[in-house]
Amino acid sequence: PTECISRASFFLSVLKVNRNFAIDLIAEQPVSEVESRVISCDGGGGALGHPKVYINLDKDTKTGTCGYCGLQFKQQRH
Repeated sequence: PTECISRASFFLSVLKVNRNFAIDLIAEQPVSEVESRVISCDGGGGALGHPKVYINLDKDTKTGTCGYCGLQFKQQRH
């Protein structure tokens, strides 16, 4: 049997590892610039998203990050 990190055994098949780690995929996403001071994020995708959270973008240099999906937002400055 092949061992894996989660200690699951694969008796009838070979362990297949997906090399597309979520943290790397999120890092590739550009920072979304928004006009408002407060933005809401629900992960998009309707039922496949996450609970809606509100992100405060008060500071000039602040980039707000969603704690669920990792998307980043920044307020546009005029």
